[in-house]
Amino acid sequence: MYNKNRLINDFKLQTKTTIWKHMELMAANYFVYSTHLKGLAPYLQNYDIYIYAFNKNVVVVCLDSCGHGDENIYEESDTLDPIILSEGCEPRISAVGKLAETVHLLRERLREKDADAEILGVLLTEAEITNSDELRWLWSNHHIMVIDELKRLKYKKIVVNRDVNLEGKAYVDTIIEATSDLMPDKNPFADPPTPVKDLIKDEDWADNEAFERLLDKFISQDMEIVDEEEDGTTDSEDEHESDEFDGITDDEEEDEEDDYDMNDVVIPVGEIEQNLNVSVKVEILRPIANPREELEKLVGCEDIKRRMDELVALTSYNKMMRELFPNRKQHEVSLHSVFLGRPGTGKTTVCKIFGSLLRQAGALSKGHVVVCDRGTFIGTLWGDEERSMRQVLDMAKGGVLMIDEAYLLNGKHESDPGKLVIQLLMNILADETQRDIAIVLCGYKEPMQKLLDSNPGLQSRFPNKFEFPDFSVDELLEISRRRLKEYGYELTPTAWEKYIGILTQAYQVRDAETWGNARFVSNQLERIYIQHATRCVKKQPKDKADLLLMIPEDIVPIEVPRKRARIGF
Repeated sequence: MYNKNRLINDFKLQTKTTIWKHMELMAANYFVYSTHLKGLAPYLQNYDIYIYAFNKNVVVVCLDSCGHGDENIYEESDTLDPIILSEGCEPRISAVGKLAETVHLLRERLREKDADAEILGVLLTEAEITNSDELRWLWSNHHIMVIDELKRLKYKKIVVNRDVNLEGKAYVDTIIEATSDLMPDKNPFADPPTPVKDLIKDEDWADNEAFERLLDKFISQDMEIVDEEEDGTTDSEDEHESDEFDGITDDEEEDEEDDYDMNDVVIPVGEIEQNLNVSVKVEILRPIANPREELEKLVGCEDIKRRMDELVALTSYNKMMRELFPNRKQHEVSLHSVFLGRPGTGKTTVCKIFGSLLRQAGALSKGHVVVCDRGTFIGTLWGDEERSMRQVLDMAKGGVLMIDEAYLLNGKHESDPGKLVIQLLMNILADETQRDIAIVLCGYKEPMQKLLDSNPGLQSRFPNKFEFPDFSVDELLEISRRRLKEYGYELTPTAWEKYIGILTQAYQVRDAETWGNARFVSNQLERIYIQHATRCVKKQPKDKADLLLMIPEDIVPIEVPRKRARIGF
């Protein structure tokens, strides 16, 4: 539980590289209430606002999608002058000043309501505040902080925790009630911000400097999306967490309600303490709204799709029979599974779909996935393994515990601490009360089989085995087509032929033990994106459509790890 002012103090420690992860963790925190508002009267009506509240601490986060980049220069006095003067731009109203005025107003209104609280305003802006170092003390005096030089704020999808039972909801309700009757007055802070045109008109494309600025923005956006993708067999994380659900009909009203509840699933913070000196980050994948649709999108994996459908169908059938015939003997269905395959074959992606499918079937209460490996459990002190296992299982309650490269727990020596982790896992699997969890062991086929053979009871506890074969050349080409289509790219026939040749040759000389499958495609396309963008900057296409057209010059190969030559006879 948080101590006094812990919420505010933690936000004060954040930077442009940590703020998004921190806000994600806050959404998963069991104690912190948070919500999203489309504006806050009277000063911040045109901004996305996120409010976090706990233990008489309130943090108001304001997203400033001004689109100015490094052109902005803030010139503010000790009184937070609301006017910003930027070279080459019209003066505009300062979001910093608006936020400071909002914090001051909220503090006064909360006191009037006998709901005294500490309030911090956090401005996340796309502008670069060139004299920010000189202004930090001033901002602190006004109970605000600013993180600048952020990108694409209007596209950010930020999850919140609207648990109505949390104490912080009362503070947020008081804030909304206290400001709902306020309208903009003649105060300069209340004026709407001057709109900024961050895209260039068609007739201005001949301007070399402006064109390069726009293209640089285009490149940075594209690379940002690529970095967020998973193994490469389905869409990006952003699409999984989107609030928009297409294809819903009247007959699917129940599924629609379930979809809209996805972002309200409360998942724990992704960190455990092995001991007092060591904390370990744990990756948590949120459940997705349309798992069956995502399953169908997978390239290849036909046997996996069929067997996963069968397992989910039996689970759903069991639930129905339990409700209709409570005294009838039920089928014993184990959800624990083994995923066998090399890197890049889609194990993590399928695991996320698996958890969401089981949630829809009623077998799991949350459907999230907690991703661990040997390093999650093995610590430096006696008892770290048991402490880590207990925390991870609690974290995975209601979802899937995925142990990647699980065979590494099967150490060569009898005293290897990984063997203790296996034994602890066996004890958990034998506990009949541990029903609201599915455990998935992942790794290469041969060493995973040795792991299962190492413990007599382990094999029977994991009856569901899914094999993820390497993708064929045709399947890798289909993955490539889908990736290119996602970004709207087209390849000339000659460029596509060149790409096919490069991919085919790489496949033929690959080392099966190090071949990246869909990850190889991701890396290859990333190189092509960069080459294409560089060419566009240097040669300045005459037509906008050329920005999305790739030619043979853009198709560059990457080095492929080859089979090692054998020495001797």
